[in-house]
Amino acid sequence: MNLLSLFLIAIGLSMDAFAVSVCKGLSLKKAAFRHAVLTGLWFGGFQAFMPFLGYLLGSRFERYITSIDHWIAFVLLSLIGGSMIKDAKQPKQEKFSTSPIPKDAAFDASLSPKAMFPLAIATSIDALAIGVTFAFLQVDVLPAVAFIGITTFLFSTAGVKVGNLFGFRYKGKAELAGGSLLIVMGIKILLEHLR
Repeated sequence: MNLLSLFLIAIGLSMDAFAVSVCKGLSLKKAAFRHAVLTGLWFGGFQAFMPFLGYLLGSRFERYITSIDHWIAFVLLSLIGGSMIKDAKQPKQEKFSTSPIPKDAAFDASLSPKAMFPLAIATSIDALAIGVTFAFLQVDVLPAVAFIGITTFLFSTAGVKVGNLFGFRYKGKAELAGGSLLIVMGIKILLEHLR
């Protein structure tokens, strides 16, 4: 997997964390730099850990499904991307009704572990599936997960500030862009292996 592909996957994965960071920014009266950094550390850390965990799980089964790994990557990326696009197109009042992220938690101004841990898990579950895909595609996992974690850290940190300044305006667009990127990456992986 080349750097551009990894970059696009990292951006796609970070959009859920960005959207929740925007909500956190909305809930804070004044978003200080430390609020943004703490949010970025929570989301970036989990976005790095979950694909690593997925990679470890996927590595155990890689030899059994090497012949169809590109189909698995395509299906996983398309499902994750499609889900993000579906969420982006829901009316604002329905946004959190189907989300694994509790509405109250996303809009809670608290950055305590009790408030942030479930949000970090919910926004990084998709990354677990990407880690499984990395195992099948034999990606060098440590640089890849570090890159995803750093990208998510940056987007989440910015999301708190954006939410504090502009509100909901960019949440749906971020989810739509992230979902589209993941679907494009799934198609690209499939086409590369079918040649």
